Amino acid sequence: MSDLIVLENSAYDLNIKAHNHFQNTITGWPGGKPNADDSKRPERSKPAKKRVIIFSPHPDDDVISMGGTFLRLIDQGHDVHVVYQTSGSIAVADHDALKFVEFTKFMNDSGGIKDKITANLIDEINQKKDGDLDSVQLRSIKGYIRRFEAIAAARHCGVKDSSIHFLNMPFYETGKVKKKPLDEEDYGLVAEVIKSIKPHQIYAAGDLNDPNGTHKVCLNAIEHVLESLKKEPFLSECRVWLYRGAWHEWPVEEIEMAVPLSPEEVLKKRKAIFFHESQKDGVLFQGEDRREFWQRVEERNAYTAKQYNDLGLTEYQAIEAFKRLYY
Repeated sequence: MSDLIVLENSAYDLNIKAHNHFQNTITGWPGGKPNADDSKRPERSKPAKKRVIIFSPHPDDDVISMGGTFLRLIDQGHDVHVVYQTSGSIAVADHDALKFVEFTKFMNDSGGIKDKITANLIDEINQKKDGDLDSVQLRSIKGYIRRFEAIAAARHCGVKDSSIHFLNMPFYETGKVKKKPLDEEDYGLVAEVIKSIKPHQIYAAGDLNDPNGTHKVCLNAIEHVLESLKKEPFLSECRVWLYRGAWHEWPVEEIEMAVPLSPEEVLKKRKAIFFHESQKDGVLFQGEDRREFWQRVEERNAYTAKQYNDLGLTEYQAIEAFKRLYY
């Protein structure tokens, strides 16, 4: 601390500088505030309405980690696209898949349709032993469970169906925790969606501690594509923001954009997370943290808000935090 005081001439000057730094990270306008001086704001004021991509490694990371910011971007009129990078199929328990398969068989039987596929899937689930891999058909069913949960949550946030994208990146589709290496097909899917939308903002997962490593691989794919596309004119106007929350949160000294949430926004975010029913009540890859995902993020967002308040800044219900990725 004494070295810092020497650099800033006095403790008073150091205090003012630190206060201004943290204060300038706070914004209720994650897409930039129109017609405002943006020289000390995290985001630019122009264009007033931005094209935004929210990359979500699994079909729930978007609402878990930045659901409040997601809602704010929609409410403020930005063209928001959410891109789910993997199917998330291996995180669906057999008993959840069985419910949907049995319901489908019941509906088909009621309509007089002989459906051998669902009967075979029911047999597969009932006869599975620990360590058995799912068939391609069963993985597909589990992937569709995650897909329709994600669509429901995104609709709850106000996203148009045409702005919901599923990449189903091939590296993930092994049926095992261990994935394949990224290849040109994976990169091509990410590149195609970025080039088609030409975003002014990209949000991506910087929380790299998920138990199966998918977040890190998905971020690696985005970084590789950004490097390959860096000569594209639109990328010079695109900023990339990294979120955390599902497993860890950014330390306060690393936060470059802090988006405060009202109590109502916290509850709406919680409801969006609840649409992911297959990921509640003890999910398959929960890690060492035994809390539900909504409990984790609410406590982390509240703690971030407390840290800002302890630094002498405004008291908020919760804060979602972001760090900028420079490429």
